[in-house]
Order: sequence, then C-alpha cells, then structure tokens
Amino acid sequence: MNAILFVTDPLVGLQPEVDATIGLMAASQDLEHEVWCCQPEELAVIDGRLRARAHRIRLRPRRPGSDHRWIVDPSWYDELGSGLVDVGDFAAVHLRIDPPVDDRYLHATYLLDLAGTRVINRPDGIRAVHEKLIALRFPELCPATYVGTSVAALREFVARTGTAVVKPVDGFAGLDVWLVHDDHAATSLLESATHGGRRQVIAQEYLPAVAHGNKRLFLLDGEIIGAVLRRPEAGDFRIGPPVSVAPIDAADEAIATALRPILVRHGLTIAGADVIGGRLIEVNVTCPGGMHKTDALLGTTLSHSIVQHLTHTRKGVLT
Repeated sequence: MNAILFVTDPLVGLQPEVDATIGLMAASQDLEHEVWCCQPEELAVIDGRLRARAHRIRLRPRRPGSDHRWIVDPSWYDELGSGLVDVGDFAAVHLRIDPPVDDRYLHATYLLDLAGTRVINRPDGIRAVHEKLIALRFPELCPATYVGTSVAALREFVARTGTAVVKPVDGFAGLDVWLVHDDHAATSLLESATHGGRRQVIAQEYLPAVAHGNKRLFLLDGEIIGAVLRRPEAGDFRIGPPVSVAPIDAADEAIATALRPILVRHGLTIAGADVIGGRLIEVNVTCPGGMHKTDALLGTTLSHSIVQHLTHTRKGVLT
C-alpha cells in the first residue's frame, strides 16, 4: 500500500499552523502517499494481527505565514473514508503521540511492536532511551547535572552552580520548569519541584549562553539535516519558537557523532537535540517537533527531506 499511517492524538486538538505531525502529513501527501491516521485507542490485535480503526484524510492547501506559522483553513483537512485496516499493510507508521510517556503512550508502543512494518520512531527504542536522561551518557558534552529527589542535595547543587534549571524527569512542553537561584527562596522552590522529596527531578547548571539562543539540531538517522535557534520570550526564561537559522559548528558535530550510534541502534530515526552554548541539554525522540515551524520561518523543507529519506531506506521504500 502506498500509504502512511500516523498514530497520533485527536486531530481536533492539533495545531495545524505549527504542528510537526501535520507537517509530516503534508509532506507525505505532497510526495503522493495516502495519509491515514488513528488514535492509540483505535489500535487492536485481532487474530494475531495489529489492526486500526483508521481514517484516510486529505490536507487542504497551506502556505507559509510571516513567522513560524503556516496559514491554513480552520477546517484544515477532509476525511475521505475510514475502516478497519491491517497496520502491516502500510509502508510505514509514524508514532506521533505527544509526551508524557505515560501508560497510554507505553501501551501504544507495545501494540506497535506487533505492527509488521516499519514504525518511526521504533517503539522499543523509545522505551529504551529517555530523552531527558540520554545526555548523561555523555557527561563531557552536557552541563553540570544532578538527578534525584533529595532537597538537601539539590540545595547543595544550586549553591555550587549559583543558578540551576530544575525540571521533572517525566516533564514535557516546558511545564513545571523552575529557575532556582542560590537565595533564601531556593529550599522552598525545590520542595515544591520535588513534591516534598517524592518526585525525581533534573537540575542542570543554568547556562547564560541561552540568551544567545537554544539551538535545535534536527537529526535524521543521527545525521544533522538542519538547525534553528530559539530564544526565551520576553518575561520568561523558557525557550520560545524558532527565530533564525543556526550555524552548525564543531560542537554540534561532536554531539551528533556521540549520539548517532545510540539513535541508529534503537531505530530513533527522527530526533531533535537541544544545545545551549555547545552543551547538550536533551534529545527529543518521543514526538520530535520544530520541523514544520522551521520550514514556515526559513523556507526550508525539513519535513519533505524526512519523508523522502524514509521512502528510500531499508523497508521504508514506498514506491
């Protein structure tokens, strides 16, 4: 079947002007592949085969706006049909559920182990590689980091580094991220961040270089295919949308070289590495994004490059 299945969150909740999943759908359609989608709840194993109650859709025309957003119709797609389909009949399956990697997400990965066709990113790879902890395999590449629940140990870390970014190990989308200074408020903030010492958090040394931008490296089978800078928005230390193209330097190449064997071994075809001042912060593998925004902002074709690559590698040939 010359078709691609996207296992994703409800379409009604996606943001068609920025969502990377929709960018991959649009690129697939442009390259003449049928686009099908389903939610994880629509997967089922029947007679030993993974099936999906899937919907075939066609995206309406879109064009870049004046920033990182695309201009699209409010009703951005049309449904062409639906039915119970064999997942193994698809040329490829994109696992595009937004984090956190909770029970819903994990159960979908176990079902997709039975897909009978290529899944991107590979489900067992997502289970094996934690995107916020993978950087710790390369301590020489990442900032000073503490992971744990101890408020006392975290307070000591903050005192040593001066300022730290503290975030939950199971966090996502910039939620519950704290900027903790070495001052009288630190202990209270750390107690809140750890839920009184019961929640695992990651504390990383604050890098002032973030003022010059957080660089997102777009990795395809471990190779850099593009990079973009994102900067904190006014009144917020957290990272905002892409603002400009980012040059790729020796530090970026060293990070990609270190990550490549792990990403390839675990089938993590699409990944996004976040880098500040040449230091690796985390590696997005659960539902890597930013490509669609970057394509709108800079006129790049990252989404198309990814789909074209997938159609010409291993069992992903869709011709």
